Amino acid sequence: MVSLVFTTQKGESVEVGVVGKEGFTPIPVAAGVRRSPHRAVMQIGGEGFKINVSELATALQTSPALQSTLNRYAAVHGMQVAQTAGCNRLHDIEQRLSRWLLLAQDRVGSGLLRITHDFLAMMLGTDRPSVSLAAGGLQRKHIIEYTRGSVRILNRKKLEGSACECYGIIQAFNGELASRPS
Repeated sequence: MVSLVFTTQKGESVEVGVVGKEGFTPIPVAAGVRRSPHRAVMQIGGEGFKINVSELATALQTSPALQSTLNRYAAVHGMQVAQTAGCNRLHDIEQRLSRWLLLAQDRVGSGLLRITHDFLAMMLGTDRPSVSLAAGGLQRKHIIEYTRGSVRILNRKKLEGSACECYGIIQAFNGELASRPS
């Protein structure tokens, strides 16, 4: 799982999107833009493919199906980024943490996420004590269990109930990818 992170000139950071097995990065390449304003941070390792940007550009010219697939993903991801921006501004930290944990689990396929509170704070655009309070609240409700450097999801259904509506909206966008015409 890769986080796309926006960083200010002062060094403040916030996650604006996540990419898992469903996508690719850097996303602007699909539109012929050779760089991205976001830093890609590998959060949770897995398997993937790597291709040189110039080789991808050549492949896109010769494969309309590949171009269409990457364009579709880029559009859906843009909607996810916009939803995340609204969520980070309008919803409380426990809702945002719940959304983030669900998105992470969806992308890595595991209920055990090896992440720190410091890292979560950066991804959620808040401070570590706020993440600790939110995680503590979820733990007291027996939704998650956290220890130093990891979070285990104990009850996904309750976690979904704790998340704001943004998780469902982002999932609907991702459903658009799954239902693409063949």
